[in-house]
Amino acid sequence: MTNALPQGAPVTPFKIGLAGYGKMGASMVLSWQKAGLIKTIDIYDPFCAEDSVLKTEEAFLEKAATWDVLVLAIKPQTLNSFLDGKEGALPRELPILSILAGKTTKDLSKKFREQNPLVRAMPNTPAAIGKGMSVAVENLALKPSQKQMVESLLLAMGHFLWTKDDADMDAITALSGSGPAYVFYLTEALAKAGENAGLEAEFSMTLARQTIIGAAALADAQSSTPAHVLRQNVTSPNGTTAAGLSVLMDGRLQDILTQTIEHAAARSKELSKS
Repeated sequence: MTNALPQGAPVTPFKIGLAGYGKMGASMVLSWQKAGLIKTIDIYDPFCAEDSVLKTEEAFLEKAATWDVLVLAIKPQTLNSFLDGKEGALPRELPILSILAGKTTKDLSKKFREQNPLVRAMPNTPAAIGKGMSVAVENLALKPSQKQMVESLLLAMGHFLWTKDDADMDAITALSGSGPAYVFYLTEALAKAGENAGLEAEFSMTLARQTIIGAAALADAQSSTPAHVLRQNVTSPNGTTAAGLSVLMDGRLQDILTQTIEHAAARSKELSKS
């Protein structure tokens, strides 16, 4: 895997078509707005109540000739119905950036023309505040200028890496794509454990939430320090943290997390067949 453009690269606003305006689609738009990357944007989502969002594929694809890039953020299961009989509406060399879980570059190439440059990416919801983690893989049709455009869009959302192997994307989806939900659940579980230890619910949630926030900020501020060293720095011999870790590190949590990633990755593979 390789890092993308250096921070501070020139910013050029783009004409964007966005299909899908759910949590992830909205997070991407927010990050692009903050970075000044939107010259114009046409958004399609039949379930969005906002007046500015187009409700039909036909009305959306009528604008395709004006776009610099088409971003796919619809549900993976709806890709076939979205494109059914409409592929010809897209310009032959229009770059397509897909964040559809499970849909490989090979899957996407079957839906579009071979001339369409394709990038499959997996961001996550912290993109909305510029703290996301994205990984992407490209097809051979992507030109250098188009690759730089995609990198600009993904860098606006936070950290970004390329991978050369599409097969990595299922595990990437399971780890970083779905990962924020695991951290949020950990916050819930810590708060519940605090309640069981006698703390009032709201008080315990405040402690749990700020502890997660602070630990993440420290890991970011000391990014060159390995996670196991950060853990050791908190752990005094025979102290309270060591006592807690003796339970947390008995192997059960690692087994659960391993199974969590395996199940999420398996679901990503299943989505490629839908």
